[in-house]
Amino acid sequence: MPDIRVLIVDDDPLVRTALAHFVARDPDIQVIGQAEDGNEAIAAVEQHRPDVVMMDVQMPEMDGIEATRAISRRWPEVRILAVTTLDGSDTVLPMLSAGASGYLLKDSSAESIVAGVRAVHDGASSLSPKIASMLIRHVRDGESQTSNAAELEPLTDREAEVLQRLAQGMSNAEIARALVVSEGTVKAHLGRIMSKWHVRDRVQILVTAAHAGLVDFR
Repeated sequence: MPDIRVLIVDDDPLVRTALAHFVARDPDIQVIGQAEDGNEAIAAVEQHRPDVVMMDVQMPEMDGIEATRAISRRWPEVRILAVTTLDGSDTVLPMLSAGASGYLLKDSSAESIVAGVRAVHDGASSLSPKIASMLIRHVRDGESQTSNAAELEPLTDREAEVLQRLAQGMSNAEIARALVVSEGTVKAHLGRIMSKWHVRDRVQILVTAAHAGLVDFR
């Protein structure tokens, strides 16, 4: 039986069909439903309780940002992967802040899309350097910050080091090599950061840190 149950949300039926074709090639992934807007997505999540929702951003009736926010609040165990043509800061940051655990463009390869589904399902998603840099620029350009560093539980020195490496787009394995520790130790540090800040994955760590001005990119 497939391990990962996926709901695909997009207002273009051809895109839904293509995405379903891509991910269903993986024997561990099952497409359990499709929806064409945010309202349908919420109803489908309530009915089917998928593991991962592949969510478009720009849709009629209710867009992907609003739907993502609603799903994340009602069913926090459901992971959401944004799959869209939009790569501007006016969609990336709001989508991630709403609760998306990953962000892919529709021109990504089939392998990248499958890997993205697996990543968000495993809670190991991360932002690409391009998306992360865009997030930081968004904060630097004077957007209102939703959290202050003083309001967050402080990190240990090693947790702060892990956060900075994460902000550079490093994977767990790359962080482990950079800090000369095991990959398991890196995962443990990330888990403690999530617990301290009450977030659920690597992407939300970065969103929270960016809003609080705790991460930088060179």
